[in-house]
Amino acid sequence: MREWIVTNGLGGYASLTHESNNTSKFHGLLIAGLNPPTKRWVFVSNMIDKIKIDDKEYDLTNYEPNFDFDYFPSFTYRIDDATIKKTILMPHGKNTTIIRYQIKNRKSINISHGPIVHSRHFYDLNSQRYLFFEQEKKGNVLFIKPENTDRTLKIILKNSEYEEKNYWETMYYEKDRKRNDSWIDNAVHTGYFHKKIKKPSVYYLALTVEDNFNFNPALVFSKEKERKEKLIEKSNLSEKFKKLVLSTDNFIVKKGEGKSVIAGYPWFGDWGRDALISLPGLTLVTRRFNEAKEILNTFAKYRKNSLIPNFFSDRESEAAYNSVDASLWFIDRVYQYMRYTNDTEFLEKMWECLEDIISGYKNGTIYDIGMDEDYLISHGPGLTWMDVKIGDFYPTPRFRKAVEIQGLWYNALKIMSDFSEQIGKEDNYFDLSESVKESFNEKYDLLYDVIDTHDFSLRPNIIFLVSLDNNMIEKTRQKEIIKVVQDNLLTIFGLRTLSPHDQNYKGTYIGNYNRDIAYHSGTVWPWLLGSFIKGYVKVNNYSKKNREYAYEKFLKPMIDVYGEKWDGSIHEIFDGDPVYTPRGCISQAWSVAEILRSWVEDIENKRPKYEKNSLHKIRV
Repeated sequence: MREWIVTNGLGGYASLTHESNNTSKFHGLLIAGLNPPTKRWVFVSNMIDKIKIDDKEYDLTNYEPNFDFDYFPSFTYRIDDATIKKTILMPHGKNTTIIRYQIKNRKSINISHGPIVHSRHFYDLNSQRYLFFEQEKKGNVLFIKPENTDRTLKIILKNSEYEEKNYWETMYYEKDRKRNDSWIDNAVHTGYFHKKIKKPSVYYLALTVEDNFNFNPALVFSKEKERKEKLIEKSNLSEKFKKLVLSTDNFIVKKGEGKSVIAGYPWFGDWGRDALISLPGLTLVTRRFNEAKEILNTFAKYRKNSLIPNFFSDRESEAAYNSVDASLWFIDRVYQYMRYTNDTEFLEKMWECLEDIISGYKNGTIYDIGMDEDYLISHGPGLTWMDVKIGDFYPTPRFRKAVEIQGLWYNALKIMSDFSEQIGKEDNYFDLSESVKESFNEKYDLLYDVIDTHDFSLRPNIIFLVSLDNNMIEKTRQKEIIKVVQDNLLTIFGLRTLSPHDQNYKGTYIGNYNRDIAYHSGTVWPWLLGSFIKGYVKVNNYSKKNREYAYEKFLKPMIDVYGEKWDGSIHEIFDGDPVYTPRGCISQAWSVAEILRSWVEDIENKRPKYEKNSLHKIRV
């Protein structure tokens, strides 16, 4: 069942199915980010709309709307001779949802709006009916105060009457049940707003937990549309990129005085690895350079033990550092930022952070991360992006010397060598990078996924030996990798995480096993398609013929499946076997970002402005 999402730049969001139903505990019309971008709190689950025509009542819940998405999702119902169109948005920077109702009618109709109210963290469920909700109507505003939070929900509707009800309903979340997640909830129907509509009209219903609720919803609606139009204009990209550009905006969020990136909606918070991999697609190809700099500054600020944070917990916003690749991606993303901006002042400010990262990897830091005597990076289990842990068990441990970590290490050293020359620092990196390259090539006689354990499971991590801008292996080897990946791992939605010929391959994410077993053992990840496309056009010298082929064969099939009513979201994962059922988050930052980036940079060949500078050349 297809889903939609709108967000507010604070981690908050609204999301339901295309049929306007709640099939997950993460669905809702007002899910606020109380400690941006974390501590997401469900206040309003849905709105029950009923209309009465000639003494006959119609509950819109029983009718399937026509779903559409332009700048915002909309739902159109045609009943009797009346048309009701609902459009939903969240204004940027506000924990507020606005529903725009456009009514076209010949007869006078009565319409009622009944909010379904919660007060819970979005990970949790109300298993018992114990919460008390105090409510009071003052003028056009209904105040609802749940006893378990200091926030007050305000529901604003002009020219209406309110009928208080206060009864509980048990809600069953089918999507969560299928995921073997908790799925039975309880919510409160607080009452109904009633309006009489005599002629065609437009009005707005607002849901907010903001202290300042004296706003004009119509003006907020038009300003939010204007803001989105300016994002598209600023990107300087053609109409075909519109929905992806709009989707990128969902992930860039406030964090303190800076910016961060939500890894995926609905349930992920801000993750370092995801933010950095996503950064070029979210901010550089869209020309949001200030936001790129703010995101880099945010993660640099939280650096500890030479490591960039892996993630921040949603409940407490505490940083965790269990990642061996995030810090190396950080160096690469400063490099990508420089290729678009040539902002040497920023580079000089970042220099101490960049040096500290290299020093930590070279001399050793926590989680057994450090350079071995063979100049390659060794590390503990569960620290790469294939990082699932079930109790004390790692389904894909990949400890010691994972292949992409060596590629990222070499790439980072080459970048630091370039940066040293650019800002007049001593180059302590070039000689080390050559030692890394020599050592790696001595050991890499087969397409290993982990070098020193000689794990030659066919996984997509080898693609980074091609797609990163600085490569350790010869072009013939790069072409071999592209062919092997294309023949074994490529699907229309991305790359499988394990060859289907492997005995450990899981073709479906959900089966008679813990789903985390399948997470990196066959499941398809769209974000990897970006690196594959980059590698493919790169080994084929960016020729027009191969770029067109890449679009037609690797990218267009996915875009076509999402269709015209698409909101620009791309799922986190898909099953490894046809029909490639979508799973996981309904909208994942690096999925959206890498599809957009590869389309713009690699297929359309819109290259960074400063790429041809002598210090920013791509090394083959």
